[in-house]
Amino acid sequence: MSYPIPASESTPATAFQRLLDVLYTLRVACPWDKKQTMESLRHLTIEELYELTDAILDEDYPEIKKELGDVMMHLVFYARIAEEENRFTIVDVLNGICDKLISRHPHVYGDINVENEDQVKQNWETLKLKEGNKSVLSGVPHGLPALVKAYRIQDKVRGVGFDWEDKKEVWAKVEEELDEFKAEYDIDKPEESDLDKAEGEFGDLLFSLINYARHIGINPENALERTNKKFISRFTYLEQRAGENGQNLQDMTLEEMDVYWNEAKKLTKS
Repeated sequence: MSYPIPASESTPATAFQRLLDVLYTLRVACPWDKKQTMESLRHLTIEELYELTDAILDEDYPEIKKELGDVMMHLVFYARIAEEENRFTIVDVLNGICDKLISRHPHVYGDINVENEDQVKQNWETLKLKEGNKSVLSGVPHGLPALVKAYRIQDKVRGVGFDWEDKKEVWAKVEEELDEFKAEYDIDKPEESDLDKAEGEFGDLLFSLINYARHIGINPENALERTNKKFISRFTYLEQRAGENGQNLQDMTLEEMDVYWNEAKKLTKS
């Protein structure tokens, strides 16, 4: 059976309805779409989100547009599955998020006055606790990557005023944690070091560095991913140059590889 193709639309409401129509049709007519469950879609959704964040870091707007569509399709897909199971509908989802945003912004939809972003965050966390959250940190997903989780934890507690006031104090904490790590891991006598304790101190050091980044307006996840991309670019260049000269990396000395690495650094300074 062939279904009619819904025409492109020109308004947000009608374009969204077009997505609903297409997804609902696929759910009925496509063997793959029919068999999907929330559990089977979960890992695909995570993949789509990572692809979106990659496009954002690359400032690739055509790709961002495409990945936003993929993510939106997944959200509609979950809502459709829930509707089939008589749990909730996409209308419930949309009204729910609107209601939450309205209630969490009393300075916009009410008579609360705020002076800055910090007060907005403080009100947000206070309202969440009034709504039934047992802890300020209960909204931090357990499955987040550790670096992202650390940043979110720090940002959450900041919302209730648990934070350093002076950036210099934050940096002093970084130096303190570095000294404590050095005390547990002796680079000159590694065999005498307690790796379990050293790991704990290294974690404290990373946590304090993430905190300092947050205080000076740097997102540590973005910063690290930029470095990852830069390293990949430079190492790929190294591999390419070695191949052009008939060299195998396994047979080269570090000094020989450094020649190509330094060439790559000149090409990618940022």
